[in-house]
Amino acid sequence: MGRIVLNRVSYHGTGATGEIANEIQAGGFKKVFVCTDPDLIKLGVSAKITDLLDRAGIAYQVFSDVKANPTIDNVLKGIESFKACGADCIVAIGGGSAIDTAKAVGIVVNNPEFADIRSLEGVAPTKNRAVFTIAVPTTAGTAAEVTINYVITDVERRRKFVCVDVHDIPDVAVVDPAMTASMPKGLTAATGMDALTHAIEGYITKGAWEMTDMLHIKAIEIIAKNLRGAVNNEAAGREGMALAQYIAGMGFSNVGLGLVHAMAHPLGAVYDTPHGVANAILLPTIMEYNAEASGEKYRDIARAMGTEGTETMAPAEYRRAAIGAVQKLSLDVGIPQDLKDIVKDTDVDFLAESAMADACRPGNPRDPTLDEIKALYRRLL
Repeated sequence: MGRIVLNRVSYHGTGATGEIANEIQAGGFKKVFVCTDPDLIKLGVSAKITDLLDRAGIAYQVFSDVKANPTIDNVLKGIESFKACGADCIVAIGGGSAIDTAKAVGIVVNNPEFADIRSLEGVAPTKNRAVFTIAVPTTAGTAAEVTINYVITDVERRRKFVCVDVHDIPDVAVVDPAMTASMPKGLTAATGMDALTHAIEGYITKGAWEMTDMLHIKAIEIIAKNLRGAVNNEAAGREGMALAQYIAGMGFSNVGLGLVHAMAHPLGAVYDTPHGVANAILLPTIMEYNAEASGEKYRDIARAMGTEGTETMAPAEYRRAAIGAVQKLSLDVGIPQDLKDIVKDTDVDFLAESAMADACRPGNPRDPTLDEIKALYRRLL
């Protein structure tokens, strides 16, 4: 049996943010909890939305105590701030960090029995939907605005944990490419490669089925055509990536991911490595590891990445072509190609144990052993 959970409504394209005030007013909400991050306030990106609220005469409180890999502490402060300001809905503005923080806040406010944030790990049996939330992504990668997952860092235990909950999906997603225009090149590249990782892992994950396959293959195709342009800040590239990352999210949110994400999460927890960078570095190596366990799917991936003549290729050839096309894109957009400057060899055992315990690992098409995960990290050192 397949299951698809999506937003109640999503708005796409330049000018989509114009719908935010209408949605809040239609819901009869009185005060908005605006969850964003300090960089977006500095860059004036959050102001694009708070100005809309000002013009519509909608009261709000801004909360920006959000880190790039949001922590339990960020979430607890957010819950406290939400209650103290008397808000009744949330507008999350940002990448995965701000939206994930908002999801956790919204869930705990309406399910207070989960006040211990660690109790949300895995598939959380919450009873109530999160607080009404509108998510406005400012990166084109995480698709947090359309997923039923969020990731929180447990600083004390040096690990990230994944929470999966149908009640946390934002009610409304507003995907306006104009909100991503201030992203610097490096972040555009990293978040774009995160979206590609979602699409490829979602396509080959154990839970994949026809409906999600359709979404993931289309996302790969759009990313291959648009990521280079987005990194050069071309409007068409930005538009393509905003759409592609959402389509990938529609898919992977419902079928899960795999070993790339399982191995990337510990890098974020231990070294604060940006999530998209960690995924991008790991992706070609893990694709190689998964090649034989993925049937003919690498033929489709190679074709979607723009490789010609895949119909006549032998399996070894189209697998090489798929991995090569991903590597070439990663190089073209300036992603580091190894973990030498990030990982200490003495941490490999801990990283591998964390990856083995990660909620994304069981979805991988090939079941890794702990020693294989250690060897995969070491290959990139």
